[in-house]
Amino acid sequence: MKATQPYRLIISGGGTGGHVFPAIAIANAFREHHPDADILFVGAQGKMEMVRVPEAGYRIIGLWISGIKRSLSLSNLAVPLKLIISYWKARRIVKEFQPHAAVGTGGYASGPMMMAATRYKIPTILQEQNSYAGLTNKRLANKVQRICVAYPDMERYFPKDKIQLTGNPVRKDIVNLASRHDTALNHFGFTSNGRTLLVLGGSGGARTINESLLAGLDQLIASNVQLIWQTGKVYYESVKAQIANKDLRRVRLYDFLKEMDLAYAVATVVVSRAGALSISELCLARRPALLVPSPNVVEDHQTKNAMALVNENAAILIPDQHAKEKLVNEAIKLLHDEKRCHELRESIGRLAKPNAAEEIVNEIEKLIA
Repeated sequence: MKATQPYRLIISGGGTGGHVFPAIAIANAFREHHPDADILFVGAQGKMEMVRVPEAGYRIIGLWISGIKRSLSLSNLAVPLKLIISYWKARRIVKEFQPHAAVGTGGYASGPMMMAATRYKIPTILQEQNSYAGLTNKRLANKVQRICVAYPDMERYFPKDKIQLTGNPVRKDIVNLASRHDTALNHFGFTSNGRTLLVLGGSGGARTINESLLAGLDQLIASNVQLIWQTGKVYYESVKAQIANKDLRRVRLYDFLKEMDLAYAVATVVVSRAGALSISELCLARRPALLVPSPNVVEDHQTKNAMALVNENAAILIPDQHAKEKLVNEAIKLLHDEKRCHELRESIGRLAKPNAAEEIVNEIEKLIA
């Protein structure tokens, strides 16, 4: 498809940070290439993208869409109706906006939006973050022109001739963190000679990680560890109430961390789930990590993500069922083992793909130039 500038680009995806933040990274990279581009996001009403995308400076339209709940629920009866209504709204968006290309990063809204784009023969690209492909992307694979992936051997899910191994696009502000170390210390009110543990549970929080920290908080405090703890919005008030009588001079509690670059900059060790985006950011930030894969994901793909690092001596795996007894002890041990931290930093850094967003933009440009 030949196109004249300024380009118009639709990016659709969301529901979790693993879909939203790669989408924003792609938009930022496209705008660097084409400053006058008109970029429109399409997300799911009530989901985090409706907040995070405008915060990043982009317009977003919400579709009335949701996924099927695994448990028996009356809300599942509305899913077919939502799909139909969202698809027709997506078709109207395509007709009115007339995009030169559409990018889908997975999630509820991506399905009807990308179906509408292919219906009008708009050049389309999917971006798959995980080693186990999501249902939406698998269903769209035969209709799109290109599929950008983060892991090898994705021919199991997608046509081989459409696959490009690009890695996952992540925020650029976590590169060259050393230059922000002093700023990060001031921001969190920490001392330069302290060891800092950054605890992340993904955009929705992680119950097991929070419970493990609650069980071992006295040990962390006694070890003089500086702690940045992102609980997730669901768990924040409960955790806050349970630690109210503790010595919190070296504890910083958040429901959601906006200043992730500063958190990574000051972190000595990171505790995290093993979602695809988290893995990619840890590689780029070059931070020693204790990974606690979520057991509540399809095909246990977070364990597969984690093992890709563990097999390269680039991270330490703590199974979810053992986290309460092991996580805090292992974190304290690693925080005070500089040799092991150095080994992990070197190994994880070699797995980074810092140009993923630019490579995806190059694939978009091939389709529309």
